[in-house]
Amino acid sequence: MAAPDARARTVVFVDGVRTPFGKAGPKGIYAETRADDLVVKVIRELLRRHPELPPERIDEVAVAATTQTGDQGLTIGRTAALLAGLPKSVPGYAIDRMCAGAMTAVTTAASGIAFGAYDVVIAGGVEHMGRHPMGEGVDPNPRFLSDKIVDPSALVMGSTAENLHDRFPAITKERADAYAAASQAKYADAVKNGKIGPELVPVATRSTEHGWGLATADEPPRPGTTVEDLAKLKTPFRPHGRVTAGNAAGLNDGATGCILADEDTARELGLPVAMRLVGYSFLGVEPEVMGVGPVPATEKALKRAGLTIDDIGLFEINEAFAVQVLAFLDHFGIADDDPRVNQWGGAIAVGHPLASSGVRLMTQLARQFAERPDVRYGITTMCIGIGMGGTVIWENPSWNGESK
Repeated sequence: MAAPDARARTVVFVDGVRTPFGKAGPKGIYAETRADDLVVKVIRELLRRHPELPPERIDEVAVAATTQTGDQGLTIGRTAALLAGLPKSVPGYAIDRMCAGAMTAVTTAASGIAFGAYDVVIAGGVEHMGRHPMGEGVDPNPRFLSDKIVDPSALVMGSTAENLHDRFPAITKERADAYAAASQAKYADAVKNGKIGPELVPVATRSTEHGWGLATADEPPRPGTTVEDLAKLKTPFRPHGRVTAGNAAGLNDGATGCILADEDTARELGLPVAMRLVGYSFLGVEPEVMGVGPVPATEKALKRAGLTIDDIGLFEINEAFAVQVLAFLDHFGIADDDPRVNQWGGAIAVGHPLASSGVRLMTQLARQFAERPDVRYGITTMCIGIGMGGTVIWENPSWNGESK
């Protein structure tokens, strides 16, 4: 009997979609919509867009949620797969790495593909922060504080962002506000130019007050936001602080999903190849400055891939807080307004439904690759609560070989 081929297979990102993102709370578009139904919409849309993929060829469904309770509990990858009508032979599971849940669903499933355990996987994430606020039901071990394992501020994400301002005084509130206003403007331009929209899945909504509706656009963005507007906002995490609702991502609801495959399988089935996975890394940092996590995670991922930051032609950086993005840019010597960075805006504008955001970044990068054959490599990166960072490096299959 011949020994199995031990070489890792090439993992590709086929396609990604997402629901419009909503504002969390009783007035948000998804106030009376279940989280698992948002995931079902995403799975069904992926199958609708790719009839060439036989549902029985899906080997796994990996769905992330940070607060795994209620309609985000019960092994949501499996339950959503059943609700979406996938064959009962298709397994599924839930995963949690806070903000990087969907990113981890992708990297974990991709590792299974590379190893040969899977050929095709659906991976994504959901967060209904209106139904399940961040930290709902958690019981942090008192030793975290009594044994001084973490600083008390480490358990409040906004406070960690204030700590990051302390660590990097060159990142002022004015600079953070300017970055936030630019994110809103870039997002608005992307919508106007049709860059944001094709990846959205319309979702039927129901409201006791307003009846039935249809969510077709993101709810959080504030087009026309100015630096002057942002300067007037309160700093809820510290008196006279620098972090506001305007230079941070909001509390949001939404779901994302993507199809991953072995490249040979994708070619066999006629599935498109939007990106190739090059490598990834997750790394821990001090929890009280969790926003700096993308820096060492990116350095580690680049080193393992044999690349440098200069090889990266496009960046999709999750904007949990403006200060966190700016710390990354400063470390790598990248200008605040570098056109390679979040060219269609980011989470400050569109929202950040925690565990879902990683696949939003990937979906946008894949669509940007298709427009940029001059770019070979791009990264998706994000900070993660309790002091971590995650980075995934992707290769553009449309690269024409004439530039990096």
